[in-house]
Amino acid sequence: MTHSSSPAETAGTTDPPGLDLGAVSRWFDANVPGCQGPLSARVLHGGRSNLTYLVSDGHSRWVVRRPPLGGLTPSAHDVGREFRVMSALRGRGVAVPSAAAHCTDPSVIGVPFTVVAYVEGRVLRSRADAAGLTPYDLKRCADGLVEQLARLHAVPYAEAGLSGWGRPDGYLRRQLDRWRTQWDLVATRPLPGLPRLHKALEETLPTESAASIVHGDFRVDNTILDPTDLSRVRAVVDWELSTLGNPLADLGTFLAYRDPAVDALLDTPAATAPGFPGQLELAEQYALLTGRDITLLPFYLALAYFKIAVIAEGVHARHLKGVTVGDGFAGAGDSVPELVTAGLAALGRRGAVL
Repeated sequence: MTHSSSPAETAGTTDPPGLDLGAVSRWFDANVPGCQGPLSARVLHGGRSNLTYLVSDGHSRWVVRRPPLGGLTPSAHDVGREFRVMSALRGRGVAVPSAAAHCTDPSVIGVPFTVVAYVEGRVLRSRADAAGLTPYDLKRCADGLVEQLARLHAVPYAEAGLSGWGRPDGYLRRQLDRWRTQWDLVATRPLPGLPRLHKALEETLPTESAASIVHGDFRVDNTILDPTDLSRVRAVVDWELSTLGNPLADLGTFLAYRDPAVDALLDTPAATAPGFPGQLELAEQYALLTGRDITLLPFYLALAYFKIAVIAEGVHARHLKGVTVGDGFAGAGDSVPELVTAGLAALGRRGAVL
């Protein structure tokens, strides 16, 4: 998830879980410009979806991404999509890492993987990472994040070569259908509130509006910040859910991650820390920068809660199977009912979800 170095690295430099270092080294020699010898690798924290590694030859550093072990929803872990969109956005006003290489040959490590440049910086993943920051610091950080989101949504996707990146028409309908289907793939227990939220979203589905490139999982810990200026985003990462769609859906996701309902999923993230601007303030700042009408924001917020609930259940399912890598996954299952409750509340629907 992050390209930041220590303390966001786990120990170990040989064959971390999911990465055959010998095979990767041979592939690097043939495909990554500037590689100068044997590689070492470490798992980076984060990555509740795709697995992320810091790889070095002793001279240069890269970040390698591959799908999760035991993934149940392969379409949601397409590292090739990440690589293509970051390549297209380079030099267009959005902070993205420089894409280096993409391996599509499953014979190397069993799955596709991508290589991008390492980006030095600060990641505010947890409230501990935000300790000592003032409300002013957090406001500057939030301003930088909203500016990046506005910049992304302003990119003319046809000029960037991404006309076929997605199908803007019917995007919201497909999102509802897709995440409902994903739930059926990953669900570990019955949760009547989730189909109830799905039905409420269907009943309030708005008419489609303007389309843009959407990140799909935009939040503070999917960005790398300048350590001396938190308003400056050095890189936006984790593009696996990106597509062409409704920009307000992207905004809704960003706002949903401000809700303490995500605390169990993300292990008390920085975005829910006291002092970080609230949902309404963030939404108003976005509207000011973009000129977009946010009247129907409750729908987009509820859609985000629905999507994140399904993502959390997928993390929970992989944790139960013992195929997650790293720490911080045990609480994902507890977050699902809270997220569903928050989604229903956003639409004015109350009542038990279990």
